[in-house]
Amino acid sequence: MSALGLLQLRWRPYRFALPRALITSRGAVLHRRGWLLRLQAWDGRCGWGEAPEPLFAAGASGLAAAIRQLPEVMNRAALEPQLAQLPAPLACALGLALAELDGLGSAASGGWQPAPPPAQLLPAGEAALEALDSHLAGAEAAPLTLKWKVAAADDSLERRVLEQLLERLPATARLRLDANGGWDRATASAWVDRLAGEPRLEWLEQPLPPQDLAGLETLAQRISVALDESLPYLSAEQRAAWPGWIVRRPAQEADPRPLLAQLRSGLPRQMLSTAFETGIARRLLEHLAALQAVGPTPTAPGLAPGWRPQGGLFAAEPEQVWEAAA
Repeated sequence: MSALGLLQLRWRPYRFALPRALITSRGAVLHRRGWLLRLQAWDGRCGWGEAPEPLFAAGASGLAAAIRQLPEVMNRAALEPQLAQLPAPLACALGLALAELDGLGSAASGGWQPAPPPAQLLPAGEAALEALDSHLAGAEAAPLTLKWKVAAADDSLERRVLEQLLERLPATARLRLDANGGWDRATASAWVDRLAGEPRLEWLEQPLPPQDLAGLETLAQRISVALDESLPYLSAEQRAAWPGWIVRRPAQEADPRPLLAQLRSGLPRQMLSTAFETGIARRLLEHLAALQAVGPTPTAPGLAPGWRPQGGLFAAEPEQVWEAAA
């Protein structure tokens, strides 16, 4: 076996706490954990990847077991066909590392591109109002885009908060409401009745449970609907035919190289969003968001500014992230 195709694999687990709890209809996210990956080629070059646990994992994800089954030394020609059978975050980590070995992010390719100004993430419930006031008081360099988590508190309270948000929101601002699949059809329809025709609404994100595609399609005939949690249940044909937006969390999807190619060729209506990753996967997320911003349907990425911790795990240099996880 030629050494030219051999790759040495190393993994390190990581875990960190969010600066504040992310409250959603699916529960509170307090901590993030996953695995960092280093693939070293025969000539010493390294590619880096990251496999985060799913944001809303219900029990074991199978990531740890899949990682333990990988050999420490592998042949690239044998690895490539296996990626489609691996858990999606693990396939993303390996695909990202292979892409970097092939030049992604290198000076010759133009480096890792910085993301455009992101959307601001509002906390759930009444806390959204104070957060909005803080954003309005700041000097925003670009038109303000806000994302608010709904279906996380009493519906009548959220309806009252919505009215106050709309009263305070500038005419140039954009608002995204993310229910994380937490509404039933009647509740979602009532929100659509109120928001249909609202020029500042960018979309409702996952207003119904992931597998209720018929209900989502009905809502999409009345208002802009973005899909997130539904994506694993869609065929490639259904995803391509969806008339609204698609929320992409590349660190939790499969091999990112096809998405890189699609965004370079102008794939429309894709919004890049964080899975609260470390600095290694963050490079990919911001690079993809930069590609999306020069495509046919530019929009603010969902990077959750202010919701990521500080420290070495979130450095731009992968070696610093790696050492911080030790």
